[in-house]
Amino acid sequence: MRLVRFQVEESDTPLSGIYADDHVTVMVGDPYSGMIVGTSEKYPVDQIHLLPPCVPTKVVAVGLNYRDHAAELGMPIPEEPLIFLKPPSSVTGPGKPIKCPKMSNQVEYEGELGVVIGQRTKKVAASSTKNYILGYTCLNDVTARDLQKKDVQFTRAKSFDTFCPIGPWIETELDPSNLRIQSRVNGQTRQDSSTSQLIHSVYDLISFISHVMTLEPGDVIATGTPKGVGPLNKGDRVEIEVEGIGVLENTVR
Repeated sequence: MRLVRFQVEESDTPLSGIYADDHVTVMVGDPYSGMIVGTSEKYPVDQIHLLPPCVPTKVVAVGLNYRDHAAELGMPIPEEPLIFLKPPSSVTGPGKPIKCPKMSNQVEYEGELGVVIGQRTKKVAASSTKNYILGYTCLNDVTARDLQKKDVQFTRAKSFDTFCPIGPWIETELDPSNLRIQSRVNGQTRQDSSTSQLIHSVYDLISFISHVMTLEPGDVIATGTPKGVGPLNKGDRVEIEVEGIGVLENTVR
């Protein structure tokens, strides 16, 4: 099932819905309580604007979590997940522009599988974390690489407004263990890997993070990026595609 948040044409009211190929069915109830119920109200997809599919209190991202990316950088495999935070203000939706800040000259894409938390999660064993997941989405961990190198730590480089596109929806029925993940810039493939390359699995990540901080419904785990990260320039069209989910597309300005 594909869960979306959307607006109808020029309306400012966000709605929740169930996405089909040619229409969206308005949903009542709270998907985080397990009450996903469609109504008789439907809209053609060409009459809606998709929003970020969730409203996280935080985005917990993971650095250096693909074997091929670690090999590309010549870095050792981390024994524990390397986590950092992206603020909710960095989140933007499908089709929205990525805005390059004036203080950076090197903005880069990082295609990732995003995990959307479905219920409050605290100190959960890895064997149980599947029960705490609402679903999965595509995510672009946009990074000002020059500022990351300058600052050493990640906060400024990862936190600019629009630096966390998420979408286009949440896919609730998916096995995250072996999914093809690709990034394309202006139609050219730049990243092409699989979640089978993850050093720390989705379930292990959630367990680890939940022992550090409480995860709330709608929070997002950005599970890391594979090899092939690279620059974005004004006017570029960047696509993040995850098998079984779909394509997240944004332009750069």
